Amino acid sequence: MGAKLKDVAALAGVSVRTVSNVVNDATSVAPATRERVLAAIEQTGYRPNLAARNLRQGRTGLIGLAIPEVGSPYFGELAGLLIEAAQERGWTVLIDQTAGRPDRERRLLSGVEGHAVDGLIISPWALSPAEIGRCATVTPVVVLGEIDPEGTADHVAIDNVTAARDATRHLIARGARRPAALGPQPELHNRTAELRLRGYREALDEAGLTPHAGLEATVTSLHRAEGHRAMNALLDQPSPPDAVFCFTDELALGALRAARSRSLRVPQDLLLMGFDDIEDGRYCTPSLSTVTPDKQQIAESSLQLLADRIYGRLATRSSRQVVARHHVLERESTG
Repeated sequence: MGAKLKDVAALAGVSVRTVSNVVNDATSVAPATRERVLAAIEQTGYRPNLAARNLRQGRTGLIGLAIPEVGSPYFGELAGLLIEAAQERGWTVLIDQTAGRPDRERRLLSGVEGHAVDGLIISPWALSPAEIGRCATVTPVVVLGEIDPEGTADHVAIDNVTAARDATRHLIARGARRPAALGPQPELHNRTAELRLRGYREALDEAGLTPHAGLEATVTSLHRAEGHRAMNALLDQPSPPDAVFCFTDELALGALRAARSRSLRVPQDLLLMGFDDIEDGRYCTPSLSTVTPDKQQIAESSLQLLADRIYGRLATRSSRQVVARHHVLERESTG
């Protein structure tokens, strides 16, 4: 026979109602009491009947995660963290890929995919803030990334301007006087590249360095092949850069390959900085300096915002925003 609520309550010295509140993640339980109940749950091996609980509460226990690219190392790592954190809440995560297409993002936000989910976490690339606000009305929604949605959708992001400024400052502090930016995407609407380009330019300005259009290498995607192509274009210039800030680690890995194919030594001849702190960058040669966003905080904050909406804890429908931490991580590619 498995442990029951009353067994947990007796061990923790609380009422069955208090145990139920902890299991259902209610905010009315004092932190010390919650810890005592959780310890009792662990000790007794109690496992709630999630299916029955969700049925009683009119919920499915499923949440959706919509990301642009399933094959992206960054989104893959983030999805793994979200799944692990969701399991602790008794949720199952359904993942869909939008490819940054407006029709896919629109359909998922509008809830017409036929998936009965209690909430949705989405990283949109195509829709405007206003359209996200208009579409996100069926289920609770948390938006990841640089698009700040209108309406009631909550938002989790890092400060991309500050992060890019910090990365460029790092290169300048290491002696760079012609740092390039590899990654602007004029044709996209997700604002990531726009904000990182702004931070790059701000760092140049405060250091008294003049921006050069030839040192801002645009790309059509954020993948290694584009990093390789754009890096070759930068190195073909009469006055090539002495450092490169790549807007993703994938771009930086392609850029690193291009530099080494020309017998350039990193970091002796060229400083190289990425963004995202993906696993490949930790184990390439030289290891890649990068901006590392706090992915664990992004995952946990997203689920907390979603839980507040799903369980009806908020007195207001106004959207909320969480700015996740970041820091510059120096490795071998910048010395």
